[in-house]
Amino acid sequence: MEELRSAGFLEIGPGVRIPLDEIHISFSRSSGPGGQHVNKTSTQAELTFDLAHTPSISEVDRAWLIGRLVSKLDRAGVLHIASQEFRSQLRNKAAAIEKLRVLLEQALHRPKQRKKRKPSGASREARLRSKKLASEKKKLRSERF
Repeated sequence: MEELRSAGFLEIGPGVRIPLDEIHISFSRSSGPGGQHVNKTSTQAELTFDLAHTPSISEVDRAWLIGRLVSKLDRAGVLHIASQEFRSQLRNKAAAIEKLRVLLEQALHRPKQRKKRKPSGASREARLRSKKLASEKKKLRSERF
């Protein structure tokens, strides 16, 4: 968390940085166990990030992210993340920012394109040989002795 405050941005991946001013965090009451502490303190961190309109992500990456995260965005293209695992506002804030970083990092990952290859002659022969053996085995089962 200290690194974030001093740096002023969130490092997502190579060449992708998000200024912390683009991330809005609010706090509300958590649910679950905790007794009086939960009832009187606002420790749940609710993070919002306007993915559709951020200038810190390139157009290509933004379109890719919106396609990958469409189920997690609202109609305006804003990403919402909540964290209430901890009893401390600071720890929940750090957890929400880490969730955002991991989510964007995983969504930015582009899988390698598969290169079409023809099977080699030896692998083709091996396949045909195994089919022939299976055929002969079944033929032997059906013959009456």
